[in-house]
Amino acid sequence: MYEDFVRNRITQLRLKKGVSEYQMSYDLGHSRGYVYNISSGKSLPPLKEFFEICKYFEITPQEFFDDTLEYPELIHKAVDGLKKLNDTDIIMILGYIDRLQK
Repeated sequence: MYEDFVRNRITQLRLKKGVSEYQMSYDLGHSRGYVYNISSGKSLPPLKEFFEICKYFEITPQEFFDDTLEYPELIHKAVDGLKKLNDTDIIMILGYIDRLQK
């Protein structure tokens, strides 16, 4: 069950990023079939490599496992940006969010 989730989530995030299995394997420093082997069920990444995959997608492990987030990398970037703002700017952005949700 969890193995399928990991495989499917990597595929989902890879497709949203617009990279091939080969390109992702290369970017991670592995042989061309590395991501294919994960996606096809032949293997799972070890924990250290899982963290590298999360870094590759610019998300945290928690965001990786939260499949309710359609674009976790964008939410992660937004939260990082909010952390750099002062209280007045955060309140202003929250006002925009409230207005957009109506």
